[in-house]
Amino acid sequence: MKTFVNIFLGFFIFESVGAVPITDTATYDSEFYDVSLGELPYPSVYAENEQSDQLETEIGTAIPSIIQESYSSAPLTEEPEEEASTPKLIDGSSAQGSGVLVPQTQDGLPTCILCTCLGTTVYCDDHELNAVPPLPKKTMYFYSRYNRIRKINKNDFANLNNLKRIDLTANLISEIHEDAFRRLPQLQELVLRDNRIRQLPELPSTLTFIDISNNRLGRKGIRNEAFKDLHELQHLYITDNNLDHVPLPLPESLQALHLQNNNIQEMHEDTFCKMRDYTYVRRALEDIRLDGNPINLSKTPYAYMCLPRLPVGNLI
Repeated sequence: MKTFVNIFLGFFIFESVGAVPITDTATYDSEFYDVSLGELPYPSVYAENEQSDQLETEIGTAIPSIIQESYSSAPLTEEPEEEASTPKLIDGSSAQGSGVLVPQTQDGLPTCILCTCLGTTVYCDDHELNAVPPLPKKTMYFYSRYNRIRKINKNDFANLNNLKRIDLTANLISEIHEDAFRRLPQLQELVLRDNRIRQLPELPSTLTFIDISNNRLGRKGIRNEAFKDLHELQHLYITDNNLDHVPLPLPESLQALHLQNNNIQEMHEDTFCKMRDYTYVRRALEDIRLDGNPINLSKTPYAYMCLPRLPVGNLI
């Protein structure tokens, strides 16, 4: 029994000793125990540890310092202001000293402030104008649509020798001076549609495009031979004017003739062709519109023999 107890106690003591954790003992060499860090044989190892400690303490303040520096209230340097460019007239001349960019309108405003001037084009659309505004001398294209202009005076376009296009669509024009357009040496396109015009004035021979649709010309609004001398005319639009005849003679250069919605009731055989010359061919005139008129085109078949295409209109 005593032997058995001794064996049991010995086994218990052995297990207890094995369960105790074994730790490495740090051995300090007395040779370096009291030596400073700088005098150690491998100081770089300790220096790296020291730098890493310093870095950890500075991480919390490094970013805020950068932000604070970027948002610091440093004195701003004022950039010198660029000198304002001198405004130019539409003809390229300087307006300095004149007080206006272009001639003033009846409202006391320069045309190129009241309207829009781009290069040699003047846009005065939808400005409630009661008259044609004074235009720069170099104007080539003038648009004054959807206004309240009632009259075109003799000198409204005087001395505008470069003017090529006039568009006065949708005004209240009822009167045009006889010489309002005749003295324009380069006028090519004239648009007067949607007005109240009762009499067509003298026209320059340089015109290639005329649109006077939706007016009140009637049977006497176009003088005899009004288009005879317009040797460069290509497009003539006179729709919705209560015309009772085709205005003759028409220039040989004409390509399109629109006479829709009038009161034309008859057609002569020599309206477009030559009765005595059966070899005559009118090649340019390819677009004739007579629809909306009380006329039966089938009654005058010889009136279209010289044309490359038949007119559009009623055949019954």
